[in-house]
Amino acid sequence: MKDSVESVEPREDQQERGHRSRPMACLRHRLIRVGLAEALCTYVMMVFGLGSVAQVVTGHGAFGQYLSINIGFGLGVTMGVHVGGSVSGAHMNAAVSLAMCVFGRLAWKMLPVYVFAQFLGSFLAAVTIYTVFNDAIYDFGGGNLTTTGAKATAGIFATYPAPYLSLQSGFIDQVLGTAMLLLCLTALSDQRNKPAARGSESVMVGLLVMLIGVSLGSNSGYPINPTRDLAPRLFTAVAGWGHEVFRAGNGWWWVPVVAPLLGGVMGAGLYKALIELHHPAIVCDQNGHGEQEEMDPLEKQSHADVCVRDTSGEMCDSSPGPLLRLSEREEAKYIS
Repeated sequence: MKDSVESVEPREDQQERGHRSRPMACLRHRLIRVGLAEALCTYVMMVFGLGSVAQVVTGHGAFGQYLSINIGFGLGVTMGVHVGGSVSGAHMNAAVSLAMCVFGRLAWKMLPVYVFAQFLGSFLAAVTIYTVFNDAIYDFGGGNLTTTGAKATAGIFATYPAPYLSLQSGFIDQVLGTAMLLLCLTALSDQRNKPAARGSESVMVGLLVMLIGVSLGSNSGYPINPTRDLAPRLFTAVAGWGHEVFRAGNGWWWVPVVAPLLGGVMGAGLYKALIELHHPAIVCDQNGHGEQEEMDPLEKQSHADVCVRDTSGEMCDSSPGPLLRLSEREEAKYIS
């Protein structure tokens, strides 16, 4: 295997022409670049998110309320997208990565890289917040690290169900929350519908996460993200809270891991089945100028030179004669 770091000396002729030279050390291996970007953007999101929870819990409400947590996670997602969005796509969520693989937007071989990076980023964020808020956590808990009760602090790091919530209802809650996340994310990225304005994508994704929190978060804290929940939970298990973090809530721990994976695929699939697959074809002339074909044309063109482009912009057919509606291909993969 080639070295991942390559040293490059700028050439004199490049300097004379004013060309920008490659940095002295740069990562060349795609897997490493994507993995590092995904781990870092997940770390950023989780530090802001878990930090907002820690302030609300240990501050006895003096440093924020439930809305503060929603804002913290929403803005944390926004910052995470800016950190790694152009390198890894800033999934920051194993449910997002799985849905991307299922619908051909991400190569399956990349899924372990994304999941491991997200897990690592979430775990390190939990370590960071525990270190920063260590004194506050022990002061709030009276010197004890508890999982349930009025002085519980394990909920700073992972989610736990409300006392009234059954496992079945919690599972449905997580399927729905993650389905709404992926449905709306798919809509925001659909260039043939009403996508987010260029440059506003990160803000819109952050607002979406905040919206889910303020509308669907009271039952279990809206984890909607397997790696966001499992990695900090494992940290609390080894940091002093013990195995109770897996027994609490009638063994709740597996629900935020399994249900979001199912919900994400369902949400993205629902949008594709009801909206994306039914976009009309794009018809263009020989000069490449095109417009969206009417869904119910009154009459066919029979003697025009036309071409039909699919959603990726590639030419599917170019021949004189009647217009034919061609099946749309999947969009080009982000990572191949």
